[in-house]
Amino acid sequence: MIVDSWLFIVLFAAIAIGWLLGRKGRLTRADDSTSLHHQYYKGLNFLLNDQPDGALDAFIEALEVNSETLETHIAVGNLMRRKGEVERAIRIHQNLLARPSLPRVHLHQAHLELARDFISAGLLDRAERLLQDLIEEAPELRNVAMRHLQEIYEDEKEWQQAITVARQLLPKRSLLKTTPPADKSITVALSHYCCELAKLARDKNDYQSARSQLKQSLAYDSRCVRASLLMADIEYRTGHYERAIKYLRRVRDQDPVFIPETVELLNACFEQIGKPEGFYRYLMDSLDESPSVSVLLTLVEHISSEKGDEEAGKFLGQALKKRPSLRGLAKLVELHILNSEGRPKENLTILQLLIEQLMQSKPQYKCGHCGFSGKRLHWSCPGCKQWGQVKAIRGAEGD
Repeated sequence: MIVDSWLFIVLFAAIAIGWLLGRKGRLTRADDSTSLHHQYYKGLNFLLNDQPDGALDAFIEALEVNSETLETHIAVGNLMRRKGEVERAIRIHQNLLARPSLPRVHLHQAHLELARDFISAGLLDRAERLLQDLIEEAPELRNVAMRHLQEIYEDEKEWQQAITVARQLLPKRSLLKTTPPADKSITVALSHYCCELAKLARDKNDYQSARSQLKQSLAYDSRCVRASLLMADIEYRTGHYERAIKYLRRVRDQDPVFIPETVELLNACFEQIGKPEGFYRYLMDSLDESPSVSVLLTLVEHISSEKGDEEAGKFLGQALKKRPSLRGLAKLVELHILNSEGRPKENLTILQLLIEQLMQSKPQYKCGHCGFSGKRLHWSCPGCKQWGQVKAIRGAEGD
């Protein structure tokens, strides 16, 4: 509740004010203490009369801004921001910036918090200007400010600017000493920024620029599955089917969890070169190396069309004994329904409906960083905004 949060602020401010009043009682005149008492009770009166804006102003005025109380002001402002009271957080941090007598390091900290307030409020252009100022004026906050600026460019889909900022966060190369390793999250993000630019170029049929961006993407992160998938798509569109197959097969080495994402295009490529049997041999090899329900079901469909439902059912049944899954069970039931009649068919149909309802409630993808889950693949997690962390869920209820 809002009242509860304000009572917390009252207690917090009262403790700080009590300490200040005791200190000022020894060091300053009595009329200063009386003024502080007046502001404190004025704020309390506003609060009791359900006027939180007036209460906030009174408490800010009562708690003098100096080096000793700065952290208190910032903490209250951050509390407001976390609770969604962004406008109040902005007022608190702007009040700090209006005190030029504070040391520059403290003004820079307030500067950063105000930029974070603007980001929370969606005022990205204001936050961008503040962060650019910080990068120039506050070396101690440069990396933090640049990280926030990178996030802003991501949100605005300004991929080239995001690349420029992210590259500045990479370690500087030196001939005199060993270069420190780069933060993996930065190189992964850079790889995906290039993929975003490649996708834009591809959609304009500018395949040469798209290829160039994807090569740069793989230079940043050689394990970027997305770059390989996009490169394969471009090669397929331009009629280079063998090249497309090469990039799709590379995915198995980069991260076998993503093999199911290659199946549809890989099948189309092998069909184009007239070698469908090569597709199924590859799937069999992949199934042995990295079991996947999607790959298994593709093979079951192939066996069913080539040798009939009975052989497909036997193959699927053996696979499910080794690695049970809901999707596999649903397919096995479907095969038995096709070859059943009467009461057994009715019972199997009921079972099939129950399995389908259960599968509909299960997510198919999950972020390894924050746990966000959903039905579709996101290259940038909607929950934590980390790149390349969302993958297909494995196990009995997944792939």
